[in-house]
Amino acid sequence: MDSADQNTHDSNPAIMITNERLPMSISPETLHTVARRVPAESILPYPLQMGQTTYDDPFKTIIPAIHRGPDVIYSPGAWFEAGDAWVFRREQDIRAIFMDTDHFSSKGISPYPSLVGEHWGVTPVESDPPFHRGYRNVLTPLFTPQRIMALDTQMRGYVRSFIEQFKDNGECEVMRDLAARFPITVFLELFGLPLEEVDQFMAWEFDLLHNADMATMGAAVRAVKERLTVAMNERRNQPTNDFISHIVNSRIDGKLLNDDEAFGICFNLYLGGLDTVTTNIGWQLRHLANDLPLQERLRQNPTLIPAAVEEMLRAYSTVAMFRTCTKDVVVGGVPIRVGERVVVSTSIGSNDPDVFDNPTEVRLDRHQRHLGFGTGVHACVGARLARRELVITLEEFLAAIPTFKIDPGARILTHLGGVMQQDCLPLGWN
Repeated sequence: MDSADQNTHDSNPAIMITNERLPMSISPETLHTVARRVPAESILPYPLQMGQTTYDDPFKTIIPAIHRGPDVIYSPGAWFEAGDAWVFRREQDIRAIFMDTDHFSSKGISPYPSLVGEHWGVTPVESDPPFHRGYRNVLTPLFTPQRIMALDTQMRGYVRSFIEQFKDNGECEVMRDLAARFPITVFLELFGLPLEEVDQFMAWEFDLLHNADMATMGAAVRAVKERLTVAMNERRNQPTNDFISHIVNSRIDGKLLNDDEAFGICFNLYLGGLDTVTTNIGWQLRHLANDLPLQERLRQNPTLIPAAVEEMLRAYSTVAMFRTCTKDVVVGGVPIRVGERVVVSTSIGSNDPDVFDNPTEVRLDRHQRHLGFGTGVHACVGARLARRELVITLEEFLAAIPTFKIDPGARILTHLGGVMQQDCLPLGWN
């Protein structure tokens, strides 16, 4: 156990732990309605709420505590700052909600457009069938196996160049020096944007996903839109072979995408393509720093790395999504009413002990499917690229860096919310 895991925890399974107890406020009308469906002890704070942080490893503390609690809770304030939501803990219920587009909608799950007074959607994440398919088809050609493999040499070169900058120092701060820079560099390359803009896009990404100040978040949305809109206009007039050119010149049913549709798709790829990979690089290297036998096993047997990446994608699934109920439905024995919101957390679902024996253990021989990239029609369209980025990162890191550990005394802050990401990961080696 590293030093970031050595804090004292509240072990009461009825209270999902977090470093700070969240304020609870619920109207008498809502309380009366909800209390008829779940017991009072199931009305609880949601500890993974946007804006919350912890110095504990949430996968060793908060997630197991959730699984010691009720199968479903009703949580005031779980829906950003604005509203309440149901939170399910069982993998089968979370998977069912992901799959059920008849009763649950993805529209309006993102706060970003409203923060700047606009109405575009983060597409195709926020689109429902049948419209979702058209937007998804725009993206599918960008992520074929052939296209991903064609990037292999270039991506490997990027990782090697980043590692080269710190490998002889005996230490690095992984999140800053590698985990954030690599996927953003790949994103800029694919979008045909200058690689010199890495730091700016990193800063915007943090403000969008890891802070709870809506003014700061809104400023980042506005800045990203201004930057990408300039590039979109350039590609309409002078298309190249990059992702932006493909998107702005795509058609659905013969109709060219409008500005909002094209930007929504670009914005979706920006968020999804960066943060998932950054986050998972951090969690996977943190795990290997604490599991030296597995670290050495992978170093000696690199053919096992793809299996290790897949298992750690399960153990450290990091994304939570939201859905809005569009028709009354029963999930996990609890009636959900029209207009109510639900949290579907891959972190919770992929660590359900009823499905995965001793889920905190990383076992390369597991073969169960997990929720790391979601499931159903909204499963991550870039999952193939993300997996390849993660495999390349571990292959190159383990080949270049000898046995590494977390620096003694390190305090690693994890930002919770939509994507659970560490703010730093200081590693050292001889």
